[in-house]
Amino acid sequence: MAGRYEHFVHGADIGVRGIGPTVEEAFVQAARALTAVMVDPDRVTPREPVAIAASAPDLETLLVDWLNALLFETATRHMLFGRFAVRIAGDRLEATAWGEPIDPLRHQPAVEVKGATMTELAVRRLPDGSWLAQCVVDV
Repeated sequence: MAGRYEHFVHGADIGVRGIGPTVEEAFVQAARALTAVMVDPDRVTPREPVAIAASAPDLETLLVDWLNALLFETATRHMLFGRFAVRIAGDRLEATAWGEPIDPLRHQPAVEVKGATMTELAVRRLPDGSWLAQCVVDV
């Protein structure tokens, strides 16, 4: 099963959802969903790698920390990310996000995401054995 991402409506904000055969792939797809709130992720060229690490006491908090770390890198480096590799071991996440500097003409950013929240936060195995990772992001 290939991973995929989705968005879901939540009041004035938007939910991001990643689904994949592993928890790591679900986190990758949640990151793609996050990028897709801002721009078309297929328009982002994965030129420059950025290492990201996070730790948290549970997978749910780790998801929020992961997405907020991506938003921090987006804001401070003025980059967008379109490709991701995630490794999770216990309470630690180590990842690489590949992206490029923001080009407003080519990327045509839609909205600014302020942060990932604990709202509708879930990381769990689905009945078919795949993994779901979701939360609402503040736009």
